[in-house]
Amino acid sequence: MASTRIPEQKVILCGEYGVGKSSLFRRFAQNTFVASSDRASTLGLDHYDKVYKVIGREIKLQLWDTGGMERVASITSSYYKFAEAAILVFSFDSPDSFNILSQHLLDIVSYAENAKIFLCGNKIDTSTQLVSEADIEAFCEQCHNMVSGVYRTSCKTGEGVEEMFEDIAKHLVHTVRVRDLDEALYRDAFKVTREANAADDDVCLC
Repeated sequence: MASTRIPEQKVILCGEYGVGKSSLFRRFAQNTFVASSDRASTLGLDHYDKVYKVIGREIKLQLWDTGGMERVASITSSYYKFAEAAILVFSFDSPDSFNILSQHLLDIVSYAENAKIFLCGNKIDTSTQLVSEADIEAFCEQCHNMVSGVYRTSCKTGEGVEEMFEDIAKHLVHTVRVRDLDEALYRDAFKVTREANAADDDVCLC
């Protein structure tokens, strides 16, 4: 009996260097946190697959991280290609990282036009909160309801991280449902046709 293919959805992290994208990736993959002072400097794209179960269905999120490449070069369109979801990440203690989100949003719309967009405010554990709820609401209004969900996380404590990815999985499972149904209907139709043909072959015409 053939195993059922689990739908795979590419999810990309977008935002300025230092907002915590790699820390989100590490929480997603290993549920660990490494302080920047103890972290080895690495460059290169990385991705990790994780399966979620939503309303009785399994869906695989394939999370991609830039690996710090934005420090030395612009991220190419291949990073965005085939993305089903994009998480815009900013840091609550960095207004600059929030104010430049519109540029990252433009890149997503240009290179991954079908991707669902989510907004993640990271570092809610810091005592200095320089991005307000009013700022977030204004940004979402300016995006004309393009943002499918807003989340607040702390990679240091883990607060809100797993809940964010679980909710994103819920959003994406509806995206793949129609496509999977179409594939299933096609397979069933193919089987019926073959069975019908087999039945015809058994009929004696002599």
